[in-house]
Amino acid sequence: MLRVRRTDSGVAGAAERALMPDTNAPVSAGLPEQPPPEMSTQSNPNASPPVVSRASIWLHRLLVLLFVFICAATGVLLVIVPWLPQWGDNSLLIRFPGLRPVVTHGFFRGICSGLGLMDIWIGFSEAIHYHEDKQP
Repeated sequence: MLRVRRTDSGVAGAAERALMPDTNAPVSAGLPEQPPPEMSTQSNPNASPPVVSRASIWLHRLLVLLFVFICAATGVLLVIVPWLPQWGDNSLLIRFPGLRPVVTHGFFRGICSGLGLMDIWIGFSEAIHYHEDKQP
């Protein structure tokens, strides 16, 4: 709806009608009117739960076992290796001598060991909290 302002000149009135919107009309910011979205939080009581095959269950079990093993192994390595003498005497540090004081500092070794402990914790936490949905 456009607001029409009467003036003496018909040309000016047409220009104003084209440029001035009606202030009483609701503003939609140029978006088309859409109906409100339907709420889809209610589930169909007649719908059956998805069928899970035995192969997918065993695949999931193996993936969790692999994840736990990788977390535990990586964590043990990160806890132990920074404190070995080979940590400071390797080919990477020979090529970059400026990196040696940083890597051999006790604080850096402690950070690596702390990350290893967190990695072990994550792996075992995943193993402890593993559960499968009950089959009907």
